[in-house]
Amino acid sequence: MRVVRQLAEVRGGGFAFGPPKSRAGMRVVPIPEVIVPVLQWHLSCFALPGDEGLVFTSPSGRPLHHSNFRRRYWLAALKTAGLTDLHFHDLRHTGNTLAATAGATLRELMDRMGHDSERAALIYLHGSDARQQAIADTLSQLARDELAQGSGGKRGRAARKSSARNGHGGGVRLRSTGLAVRLYGH
Repeated sequence: MRVVRQLAEVRGGGFAFGPPKSRAGMRVVPIPEVIVPVLQWHLSCFALPGDEGLVFTSPSGRPLHHSNFRRRYWLAALKTAGLTDLHFHDLRHTGNTLAATAGATLRELMDRMGHDSERAALIYLHGSDARQQAIADTLSQLARDELAQGSGGKRGRAARKSSARNGHGGGVRLRSTGLAVRLYGH
């Protein structure tokens, strides 16, 4: 998806095309291929033709006013889906949280969202219990792999001797990507 301009409602009525809010707003954003068929269907049924055609329009092909969109379509869709208290902009939060969960770095999220500053991008990031558990699971696997690698060989014996010499009996030193960590009680 190529973002090169935005359409804004003009105070007093009407619409005007202009550049995105920031220089970073002009961007190319790859979209998940799983949604391409639905997007193609939407474009063939509802969007105006051509590169200049609007993707979301009123039934007469005109730009949607925020209040009309909300009243006529958004609230009805929420009711049908059994959802309440969901704002349209919450979709942006959700999409960016999912991108972060998929492993996007802060820089990558900034690029996807079209933000120049880390502060602006961080507003859209939300943690989740599931993501915290996934992080803990990954850390556990890294530790298990390192312990298994070091427990039977010279490296494991040397780590145990070093720990005992330094008054840290029973600890195992993990060395991975240049970071030393000491685990106790294992």
